[in-house]
Amino acid sequence: MSSRNKRLLLLVGLALVALVVVGFVEGAIFKGPEDAFLSEPHVALPAEQIASLGAFRVTNTLLSSWITTVLLIVLFFLATRRMSPVPRGLQNVVELAVEALYNFVISVAGEHYARRFFPLIATLFFFVMVNAWLGLLPIYQSLAIFENGHVKAHLLRPAGTDINMTFALALISFVFIEAWGFRAHGFAFLGEFIRVKVLFRDFPRNLFMGLIDVFVGILELLSHFVRIISFGFRLFGNMTAGEILLLVSAFLVAFVATLPFYGLELLVGFVQALIFAGLTLVFATVAVAGTESEEHH
Repeated sequence: MSSRNKRLLLLVGLALVALVVVGFVEGAIFKGPEDAFLSEPHVALPAEQIASLGAFRVTNTLLSSWITTVLLIVLFFLATRRMSPVPRGLQNVVELAVEALYNFVISVAGEHYARRFFPLIATLFFFVMVNAWLGLLPIYQSLAIFENGHVKAHLLRPAGTDINMTFALALISFVFIEAWGFRAHGFAFLGEFIRVKVLFRDFPRNLFMGLIDVFVGILELLSHFVRIISFGFRLFGNMTAGEILLLVSAFLVAFVATLPFYGLELLVGFVQALIFAGLTLVFATVAVAGTESEEHH
């Protein structure tokens, strides 16, 4: 490494150290909460209303989801409006992301079902990830509605921190999974939950095994509905924890020392989007595969 590059790295390192020191000095840990650079963090678990359209309540998380949706539409429009056989610029970036995700769907579901599953999987993945990443912009933390000098509500807040939004996504995932299962197997798909064939076969000799099979079917039915709860709470918990971490760290040590947490939340946003979309893909693949009732033949 040349001496010029070494000096440049040294200057960058010294600048970062200086900024971290300033962050601690201006934060609540060093100066105390009443004299800190930031006022106390405003943390609210329920989504906060920022406007109303008649009887329709517009919350900060709903506004964030609208912004994410519009941004994704604009992004893909700009990337595809002038398609080129040799992709460049934005088209190249978007094609790389879409191709990587599509190959992932093929590796799990196979070529036959990949085209059917991909629109939903891609929508869930990009929506969750982009919304989480938008929440890392400083504007999300600084824009607020004030009342008597205090924060009444944040104007913007990631949709993943609203349990209503995460459960809505979970419900969408659940409906599509069950619909694909019925499309692949028809009413035979119900055989996964209603298992009475063994019970009535050579009755009462198979009574014990038949009752066990009925009980397993009930558990299987409950497991499908429990997915809604697990999907919703998993996404809500991870996104909310990250939001609170950024708010509290910025309050304690000001802005600069929170940069490592921003890097961590970038990774968390990607991982949570991949987990949510990936679990939907796995359960959809299982739903269109052979049902338990078919295995008894």
